[in-house]
Amino acid sequence: MLKCLWNDEQGFIVSAELILVATILVIGLVVGMSEVQHAVVQELNDVGDAIGSVNQSYGYSGFSSKKSNGKLKSFFSGSRFNDTTDDCDNNQCDIACDPARPEQPKGHHHY
Repeated sequence: MLKCLWNDEQGFIVSAELILVATILVIGLVVGMSEVQHAVVQELNDVGDAIGSVNQSYGYSGFSSKKSNGKLKSFFSGSRFNDTTDDCDNNQCDIACDPARPEQPKGHHHY
């Protein structure tokens, strides 16, 4: 019975293969999700650039009305607003990840 148990490796091989396959799948998923994250951030950056490039200037004229004797009856002043470039319009504030840094021994934090 002990010899039969010693020679039986079927379960060990299947378990080792499953662990290897699962490890490769998890590593692949981590890399894939990282790429998805970068793609989503880039697309949201494009949407922000599109919104920031919209010209929001506007203007409207005023009007006035006079009585028959020439005196002013009513008036309404016009208004104008000119849109200027805001902070972070069109990639002025680029949001990016910090570069990778090697590990340091405990107590040696260099930022």
